[in-house]
Amino acid sequence: MQKKFPTRVIIDTDPGADDALAILLALASPELEVVGLTTVCGNVPVGQATKNLFRILGLKPTPPGLLVGQGAARPLEEDLITALQVHGSDGFGELDRLVTTSGASRYPPARLPSMLATAQEVWNDCVRRYPDEITLITLGPLTNLALGLKVNPLTVQKFHSVIVMGGAIGVPGNIAPAAEFNIYVDPHAAHRVFQASLPLTLVPLDVTTRVGVTRDILATWATESRDPLGRIVADLTDKACGFAEDCEGHGLFYFHDPLAVLAAINPALMTLEPYHVSVETAGQVSRGITIADRRMRRPEQKAVPNMSVAVDVDVDRAMNLLRTRLCPWS
Repeated sequence: MQKKFPTRVIIDTDPGADDALAILLALASPELEVVGLTTVCGNVPVGQATKNLFRILGLKPTPPGLLVGQGAARPLEEDLITALQVHGSDGFGELDRLVTTSGASRYPPARLPSMLATAQEVWNDCVRRYPDEITLITLGPLTNLALGLKVNPLTVQKFHSVIVMGGAIGVPGNIAPAAEFNIYVDPHAAHRVFQASLPLTLVPLDVTTRVGVTRDILATWATESRDPLGRIVADLTDKACGFAEDCEGHGLFYFHDPLAVLAAINPALMTLEPYHVSVETAGQVSRGITIADRRMRRPEQKAVPNMSVAVDVDVDRAMNLLRTRLCPWS
């Protein structure tokens, strides 16, 4: 059967600068129809994540009928660890410090509705409208999805596919020596999801750290863009670029979460391999490690693959698509 376009997606997110760019990318891409957006604790507490999401949605027209909900406020079994040191206290690089020449805020504050659905309610409604059509894209910890498997299994099982930004298979981690942030924050949730026989595609650091740019390049993208909103790409990422320069030593902003959206826009941008991936849920050093069985063994001598893993990416095509969608210049 020929694939239907556009692909209907729900994005589960913990904004975060790169989450914000991923959302803007999805909204700017005709290949996708964003039908739901839900928040989860991660980069910032879930209340701030929801404020950030509505701040992004206030910058441009949103799809008619878009459903928005708030999800888990804490990991399944761990205390919440945020990434405020990377993204700033607001998750958006201290966006309120930026003002116009008249002294007004460059970006208006979020306007939240008086009533807000839960993440699970949004997922239920979207799946009811579009049974077996929804691709779920997770950009933060997998807490909402793990909870859905427990309290909402009939809905979760109707997702056509699930794209997960997370993990580090053959490269170092970014919050611990071998662990990636989203998995590390809630390893028990990741373990539950990875064992659930869902149609998973993992987009790990192995590919996302191949798609990065410097602060100067982002500034050039913004200044050369014909879209006034292009400026926010540089503004949102300024704090994260500073962290990359001062703490990580490379000065690159990696498009971690936008890569997961690109996997939905054009799957051909990435090379996928079937692997069985496990998560270490405990251990002072090993918490959050994602371990893929990559041994040279006959298939019957290894665990059955439980997901497809992105192991390579067409960097030039990915970068071009990111720039043309986020900062169009012609």
